[in-house]
Amino acid sequence: MRRRLYPPVKRAVDVVVSGVGLVVTAPVMAAVAVAVRRDLGSPVLFRQQRPGLGGRPFELVKFRTMRTFGPGDSVETDGARLTPFGTWLRSTSLDELPTLWNVFRGDMSLVGPRPLLVEYLDRYTPEQARRHEVRPGVTGLAQVRGRNLLGWDERFTADVEYVDRLGPRLDLQVLVATLRTVLRREGISATDAPTMHLFTGSRRDDAAA
Repeated sequence: MRRRLYPPVKRAVDVVVSGVGLVVTAPVMAAVAVAVRRDLGSPVLFRQQRPGLGGRPFELVKFRTMRTFGPGDSVETDGARLTPFGTWLRSTSLDELPTLWNVFRGDMSLVGPRPLLVEYLDRYTPEQARRHEVRPGVTGLAQVRGRNLLGWDERFTADVEYVDRLGPRLDLQVLVATLRTVLRREGISATDAPTMHLFTGSRRDDAAA
């Protein structure tokens, strides 16, 4: 019963909160956009296809935090592409503000499993793929349990647990815990990586997030 009744309520809350959030944070986003343009140049926004509800792709929008290089450049790692400003932007989660537009459009929810890369779709086990039974979220259970410090197994376990426990109480708990995590700037990077590791599939060793 809860799984049938809650999604429409959740969607209505997403629309209202993201709509208000877009208006309230507009001055902040304008300031961040100017800072990104000054530090990283154009484009200001990072756009990438990510799997959404049912695995259907959508265009995720965030502020850009990394340098872009031409075909002749040899820089391959995220660590080499991140600037101090980009690192700060990630640590404060200000780079996520444009994602409110994805929530308002219906691509995402405020709370849900984080949308990962499209190329991961054929690497999931059937159980892990259940994370796509709900809309992806700006934040989620995995984010408040360790963010990028979690291994892939822990991350996917949290994602599927969220699907199974879907409800208003859990969403509220995650949102409150997210505020604490952001203020403390916890779990921004994996232990041995500037961002997160590549997921190579569950048949291999835990490779990263």
